[in-house]
Amino acid sequence: MSSEEQIQQLHSGTGIARARAATKLGHSGEKLAVTPLIRALEDKNATVRSNAAFALGELQAVSAVPKLIQLLQDEDQWVRKSAAKALGMLRATEAATALQQLLSDPSEQVQRNAERSLKQIKEE
Repeated sequence: MSSEEQIQQLHSGTGIARARAATKLGHSGEKLAVTPLIRALEDKNATVRSNAAFALGELQAVSAVPKLIQLLQDEDQWVRKSAAKALGMLRATEAATALQQLLSDPSEQVQRNAERSLKQIKEE
């Protein structure tokens, strides 16, 4: 399936299809996917939001940093975890304060990803 077809799937498929499309677009290296993936950060399906956040990290989509910082407040722990991880992958120094706050998140997974991302940002 081409990147264009994956982008189409990202917006019109079932929840599972949208989530898979986000993952595949992250692996694709296709910069055309950045804007559709940023839009997918607002999907009603938490798995789609989570996969889109991680995909943006994989694509080194620095333009997504403000939206990823907002996702650190998402109600779903997996979305927060993926957003935290992506911000570390992007070495987003502007996310340090928000990531610091996640060190006391109720989810240990979120805490670990926030801690790892803060280390990545400090290495920069």
